[in-house]
Amino acid sequence: MENGERRILIAHMDQAPRPAPQFEVDVDLGFAIFFLFLLFFFLLVTVVRCAQTVLDPYGSISTSTYQEEQIT
Repeated sequence: MENGERRILIAHMDQAPRPAPQFEVDVDLGFAIFFLFLLFFFLLVTVVRCAQTVLDPYGSISTSTYQEEQIT
């Protein structure tokens, strides 16, 4: 081996070997995105329920609560 090659080899041996780049997962970002989707899901459910109530306000009330009075 030549002296220059030996220096390069020694310099490379001093450095820690780098692992192959893999898919890194950011746990905090994952939790944030999960709760954001959960929040949007509850918002969507609330909007749908409110729209149903606006379209048919008395549909979910039982008839026994607002029976007509008997006129005598």
